[in-house]
Amino acid sequence: MNGAVATESLVSTISKYMTPEEVNLVERAYDFAHKMHEGQFRKSEEPYIIHPYEVALILAQLEADGATVAAGLLHDVLEDTDTTPEELSKRFGPDVARIVQGVTKLGKLTFSSKEERQAENFRRMFVAMAQDVRVIMVKLCDRLHNMRTLKHMRPEKQQEISKETLEIFAPLAHRLGMGRIKWELEDWSLRYLHPDAYYEIAKLLGEKRDERERYIEEIVGRIQDEVRRVDINANVYGRAKHFYSIWNKMEKNRKEFNDLFDITAVRVLVDSIKECYEVLGIVHSIWRPIPGRFKDYIAMPKPNLYQSLHTTVIGPGGKPVEIQIRTHDMHRRAEYGVAAHWKYKETAKSGGPTDAA
Repeated sequence: MNGAVATESLVSTISKYMTPEEVNLVERAYDFAHKMHEGQFRKSEEPYIIHPYEVALILAQLEADGATVAAGLLHDVLEDTDTTPEELSKRFGPDVARIVQGVTKLGKLTFSSKEERQAENFRRMFVAMAQDVRVIMVKLCDRLHNMRTLKHMRPEKQQEISKETLEIFAPLAHRLGMGRIKWELEDWSLRYLHPDAYYEIAKLLGEKRDERERYIEEIVGRIQDEVRRVDINANVYGRAKHFYSIWNKMEKNRKEFNDLFDITAVRVLVDSIKECYEVLGIVHSIWRPIPGRFKDYIAMPKPNLYQSLHTTVIGPGGKPVEIQIRTHDMHRRAEYGVAAHWKYKETAKSGGPTDAA
């Protein structure tokens, strides 16, 4: 794996938001990790460096800071090579060394029972998070890449890792507001724990895609027309619910796939909180809201800082449709959680933009 070629995508991603000094730190971390993991291979028979590289790339896509991305590249060097914490600190600074040490400690946890494992994992992880939340970010991205490559493991190991992911890592991602990571962890877990259900949902979603897209296009088009009339600049689009979310609804409510109407949500992104409520009024003037299905997470955010307006209305043809309304900043925090919040705080310190009221 040629270092210059390998880092091209990573450097391209981080160069969009990092300082030149941070980019240099990440490049040096890659060169060191590549050298230290030389001759090591994964179960897939790929060079081992591919794993920390992919972990770092996921972190970069979350726009994590330079120390966190560097730690993603180096997160296995203490465990799998002769590198010492002192050497890491000397080469890359105390922040990087501390994050890597935290991830290494979490990886060494062993448990004698399921109950003990779950409780102890949460306890240790939250202790680590209290010291530096970036330890958890790296650990979650490490687990995500492992789930993406789980096909190379034995079936019983796939089940064990997927169960742990669903019980521990996906809820942890949720608590940190990292929606994008949570959803993917849940979907990969479902794929290995309940493969028949996973592929059945994939098949049914594929069969109904054209009908669903036409329905969503009608709703999106109507909302876009109405918000333009009042000069609100809005990004309106539909998205299918994630596989695990659909499966969970079917299991919890004992419903068949065809009985679920809210497998697709419409999302409206605007520039300010004021416009969120204006769009809500527009939506309720077009379609009748379903009583009890309105949630104001802007006035009362969830514990993980998630903010959005949720409403379910009776859409065209009498079918219920969920509509989510939020600002662009809220959307970013909903997708990336603490990663976005970290960047948001840094921006606020330097006098950058915040949500307009």
